[in-house]
Amino acid sequence: MKLVSIVGARPQFVKLAPLTRAFEQHAQIQHSIIHTGQHYDDKMSAVFFDELELPKPDLNLDIGSASHAVQTGNMMMRLEEQFLNLKPDAVLVYGDTNSTLAACMAAAKIHLPIAHIEAGLRSFNRKMPEEINRVATDHCSDRLYAPTPAGMSHLRSENLESRAIMTGDVMRDAVMHNIELAHSKSNIVERLELHGKPFAVLTLHRPSNTDTAVLPELIKAINALSADTMPVVFPVHPRTRALLEKTDKQGYSSIRFIEPLAYLDMLSLVQNAAIALTDSGGLQKEAAFLETPCVTLREETEWTETVEMGVNQLVGNDTGLLRDTVNRVVSSSSPFTGQILADMNRFFGTGKAAHVITEDILQFFQAQA
Repeated sequence: MKLVSIVGARPQFVKLAPLTRAFEQHAQIQHSIIHTGQHYDDKMSAVFFDELELPKPDLNLDIGSASHAVQTGNMMMRLEEQFLNLKPDAVLVYGDTNSTLAACMAAAKIHLPIAHIEAGLRSFNRKMPEEINRVATDHCSDRLYAPTPAGMSHLRSENLESRAIMTGDVMRDAVMHNIELAHSKSNIVERLELHGKPFAVLTLHRPSNTDTAVLPELIKAINALSADTMPVVFPVHPRTRALLEKTDKQGYSSIRFIEPLAYLDMLSLVQNAAIALTDSGGLQKEAAFLETPCVTLREETEWTETVEMGVNQLVGNDTGLLRDTVNRVVSSSSPFTGQILADMNRFFGTGKAAHVITEDILQFFQAQA
């Protein structure tokens, strides 16, 4: 059985790793990987393959950065050519990036079966490119692997339930496996001289927060938290760094700006942090899985379960609400009670999602063939 996985951004590399390990347990699966090159910086791409012990991609399209339309169109053209040559039994797409949409559209147009890993997520904010990508991908895919009950509920409401199964979250598989590697391989906390000290970790990259009218005030508010509450460590996304260079840097002196981190370092940093501040979807979950409270700098989240459990607070880019929420969270007892950890298993699974998906792929797509 020939499967081809299309990936292009670091969250997709993380999701790919557990499935690659599961596929390797089945001799009948011939699995190839195409990297679109959507993330092309080594710290955002190549190091992930090394740390996650992923096989090197069979092909890197080196698409690089461009507008959404240009990037997606270039990917579609290149991927169609590869699909026609490979003739896979199924194309596997992950998450909600432009690489996801491009692969899905290219495969659907030439009638190749498509499986969507991490299906059914909805933020209900159509201004987010990811929301457009995930909705379109779900409706064009033949098999939908929902990570959570909420994902299944969304698919049911869109009349897609007959194509879907709930599997648990492959990101949970990944975190459970890789945090053990991080314990043995990462010394980021010691390198940053943070051992035994309370600190916050920050990631910020969404246009709603990096717009020139928003970013300076948001960074100043976070700088005040870093000065008054606890140090804030900020591994800066390349796009955010470029935008910060254009702003007045006065008032940013308390934040600790560092380069993007390798995956194991980032896991270790988040696990040791007192709180995570982020606008990333993936980091909201990783923080929850690592039992670190999270404050999300967005108005909505596709990971509503983390909010329902009380381990994630939404503040948008309201600087006053951000300050008050952070101060309240860090002065409160841990929200990760025994009941919350049981809920985590119910919502996200217990680390066996890759096995469930692999068994279903073998059954479903072989039957289709």
